[in-house]
Amino acid sequence: MRAEPTSPPSPPTRPSPAPAAARTRRRALPWAVIALWIAVLAVAGVFAGRLGGVKHDENIDYLPASAQSTQVARIQQTMPGGGATDLVLVYRRAGGLTAADLTAVQRQTAALAAAYPVAGAAPHTVTAKDGRTAMVPVAIAQGAGKPEDVVERVRARLADGRPAGLTVLVGGPGGADADAKGVFASIDGTLLLSTAAVVALLLILTYRSPFLWLVPLAVVGVAAGTAMAITYGLVEGFGLTVSSMSSSVMTVLIFGAGTDYALLLISRYRDELRRTAEPYAAMAAALRKVGPAVLTSAATVVAGLLCLLAADLNSSRGLGPVGAVGILCSLAAMTTLLPAVLVLLGRRVFWPLIPAYGSPSRTGRGLYHRIGAVVTRRPVAVLAASLAAVGALALGLGNLPGALGQDDAFTTTPDSVAADRILHDAFPGRSTQAVTVVIPTAKAAAATDAVRTTAGVAGTAPGRSAGGWTEIAVYPSAIPDSAAEHGTIRRLRAVTAADHGLVGGASAQRMDTASTSSRDRALVVPLVLGAVFLLLAGLLRSLVAPLLLTAAMVAVWAAALGIGGLLFGPVLGLHGMDPGLPLLSFVFLVALGVDYGIFLMHRMREERLGGAEPRRATVTALEATGGVIASAGIVLAATFTVLASLPLVMMVEMGVVIALGVLLDTFVVRTLVVPAAAVLLGPRLWWPNRPE
Repeated sequence: MRAEPTSPPSPPTRPSPAPAAARTRRRALPWAVIALWIAVLAVAGVFAGRLGGVKHDENIDYLPASAQSTQVARIQQTMPGGGATDLVLVYRRAGGLTAADLTAVQRQTAALAAAYPVAGAAPHTVTAKDGRTAMVPVAIAQGAGKPEDVVERVRARLADGRPAGLTVLVGGPGGADADAKGVFASIDGTLLLSTAAVVALLLILTYRSPFLWLVPLAVVGVAAGTAMAITYGLVEGFGLTVSSMSSSVMTVLIFGAGTDYALLLISRYRDELRRTAEPYAAMAAALRKVGPAVLTSAATVVAGLLCLLAADLNSSRGLGPVGAVGILCSLAAMTTLLPAVLVLLGRRVFWPLIPAYGSPSRTGRGLYHRIGAVVTRRPVAVLAASLAAVGALALGLGNLPGALGQDDAFTTTPDSVAADRILHDAFPGRSTQAVTVVIPTAKAAAATDAVRTTAGVAGTAPGRSAGGWTEIAVYPSAIPDSAAEHGTIRRLRAVTAADHGLVGGASAQRMDTASTSSRDRALVVPLVLGAVFLLLAGLLRSLVAPLLLTAAMVAVWAAALGIGGLLFGPVLGLHGMDPGLPLLSFVFLVALGVDYGIFLMHRMREERLGGAEPRRATVTALEATGGVIASAGIVLAATFTVLASLPLVMMVEMGVVIALGVLLDTFVVRTLVVPAAAVLLGPRLWWPNRPE
């Protein structure tokens, strides 16, 4: 069906002036709102900067709460010296280690043992068969200080006084953790500035105004500061665990979602300014019309994030309330502070494209009007072609890489990765990373014999004993994170189970993380879908429309991961996938992506309530929301793309998948799939109600 053109509306009649008392209230209310936010920001500024000091990035803060590796880590913390920083000192000379080199190794190892409390067995040197590489496993007790500080001092000590030409590196789980924390330490400022710069550029291009872009950006900044302060309060008051990852994602959420809300509100406000003489009345009308959509949008994101509280993986569970705080602060700022500032600035904030009172709208003339006309004329062809494209992209799921290993966690090559790669080449038949077994002390002797004879074990070393537990350091014959090593860990757990033994260590932690992520996915995904469906049903007063939107978002998630499978290894050179990526990308894509479905469907329902027939309602809704959805989608995708600039594979993968999913949702699903399905369903879309 061809959409009928509409003629520009005649200029509305200017209303009579409001009473003096009403005008006074209208002038006073925006100032009162701004004063309130200034007070909030003054308090928040005191505490926001303290959030960095209470973040937790230790392994135990990311581990699944019920896993054996978590229990091992907690037991180790109760032993003398606490949890150990497991390091492997790597010495290498391409032409072969000299006598002077080996003397330096012994001297440095002895000095290290004298300078730091050592947990478990004394450091010992193992030389490779080719004579070019030597390694010294050493576990430094927690009492030596923060692990990252210990690693920094050890690296400085080893670099001093080494023979010329001898390569000395510090690897092992402790070295990798220190390198990761070094990256995290620089994230906050870099991420905030990068995200703000990207959003500013896109807002300038969207509004084509030298002034307007500053308003939503400044309001987002206020929301970010407030969220950081509230999160710090939750940490201090309720013991909430905040990691650098969750803090980084919160920043991106605030900028992305907050800007989306601003784009929707400002777009409707600009339309109302053409029909209403006073900015105050125009803003009131805009809030009244977009308020339900924005509130439901925020509620779906918050509900989806809070579903993560059901996850067993600490890194996923802790992200839920942190992200929810960011969304709620964005919602509060964008529905109170932003309207107050815009009303006080008046029409001139839109200069040079000022929406004059009585000026005609662009109805019937835009790109999305033409797209809507095509969709309504050929809905079957549009729907079939779009679904075929989405389905084809989802086939890339089969190409996703396996679980992320320790050596694949960085996009760069820090010292710990360089050290581990040297060790893999020099010791192909032996793991350079110990697996830790803790066993009740009364059964330690017998258990040690059973562990030593377990298939896949190359050697063992005694560890600490305290609190009724004894450590055993086990060295598998397979390289870390390989299928063979994982098999050895499973056999060790089976062998020690009768004696109530527990098996942990870095590789066991990654195994437990992967298996727990799989269980969490099976639990959290249905919870998120149920919560989003119920909220959409409440807003749209329908059962079919929410089902269409949620099904579309599941398809987008599958396609986005499929694109990741096509890009991660072949294009980006990422040879492992963080096990939490499928769940976190699902939560973000469903909760955030459904925003655009809400904006479109809410406007479609509004048109139907106004008497428009289904095809006309679809075209009008697509035309009215298409531009703002496109702008919001580009901004949201760009903010998540900032994560891909960080040198951590898990951040790169999350940024790429979510950004691509948002773009796919914006330009394919919301523009083509949902409108075409709505046309084909007709009045059945709103079953059991009929919004005529």
